[in-house]
Amino acid sequence: MKTSIKLVFACLICQLLGGLIAAPIGMLLSYFQAGEVDQVLMMDYTMPLAMVIQFALMVLYIGRRGYLTGDSRLYAPVKMTYLAAVLVTGIGAIFLEDELLRLLQMPDWMEASFEQVYGSWLGIFCVTILGPIVEELLFRGAVTKELLRKFNPATAIAISGLLFGLIHLNPAQVLGASLIGILLAWLYWRTGSLIPCMVLHIFNNALSVWFSKSYPECEHFRDFFPEGSYLVVLGVAVVALLGGLHLLWHTKEPIADYEIK
Repeated sequence: MKTSIKLVFACLICQLLGGLIAAPIGMLLSYFQAGEVDQVLMMDYTMPLAMVIQFALMVLYIGRRGYLTGDSRLYAPVKMTYLAAVLVTGIGAIFLEDELLRLLQMPDWMEASFEQVYGSWLGIFCVTILGPIVEELLFRGAVTKELLRKFNPATAIAISGLLFGLIHLNPAQVLGASLIGILLAWLYWRTGSLIPCMVLHIFNNALSVWFSKSYPECEHFRDFFPEGSYLVVLGVAVVALLGGLHLLWHTKEPIADYEIK
C-alpha cells in the first residue's frame, strides 16, 4: 500500500513540475507570437505542454523503478473477440456513468482548462492517446500491480479505482474516473495485460472529446437523444455492460499462452 501511495504522490509531483516547467515556455511563446505576454495565448501553449512534460516525467519515473520491464504479459495482445467484448462493456459503462453524473450534478472545476486543451491538436492528442497510455502504465502497470501483491483482488481493484478517481482532483471527474478505474483494474487483473486497458481508456477519452467538440450544447448524452428514447438507450447500456462482463468473465484465454489464475 505504501508503494501505491508513493506512486500516486509521484504522479501529483509530476503534474506540478509539468506546470512549473511549461509556464515560462508558454510565456515566451506567447510573447514571440503576440509581442507581449498574452494570458489567453500563454495558457493555450502552457496547458498541452504541461501535459506532455508531466507524462514524460511519469514514464521516466516508473521506468527507472522497473515497472515497465520484466513482465512479458504486460504488453501481451488480447484476442480480437475479447477486445470487442471490452469495448461493448465500456460503452455500457460510459453511458451509465454519464447518467449517474448527470443526476448528481457534480461541479466541474476544470471546464475552462479542458476548453483550452481541446483548442489545440497537441492537447487533444494528449487527452485521447498519450494520457491514457501513460496513465495505464502508471495506474494499472504499477499501482494496481502492487496492490494485487498486497491485497485480495476485490480490495486491490477497489483501492486502485478510488486512487485513480482521486488523482483527477475534479469533482466532476472523481466518481466517473473511479468507476472506470475499477473496470480497468479488473481487466488488468483478468488478463495481466495493459492492452485492453489502454484501448478502453483511449476509447473513453476519445468519445468524450469528440462529443464535447461536436455537440458543445450537450452537457450529457441524455441531451443528445430525444427524451422518450433515452430510457431505451439506458436499457441497452445496462445489457451491454452486464452482457460484456459476462463474456469477459467466461473467456478463459484472452491472451495466448496465458492462463488466468
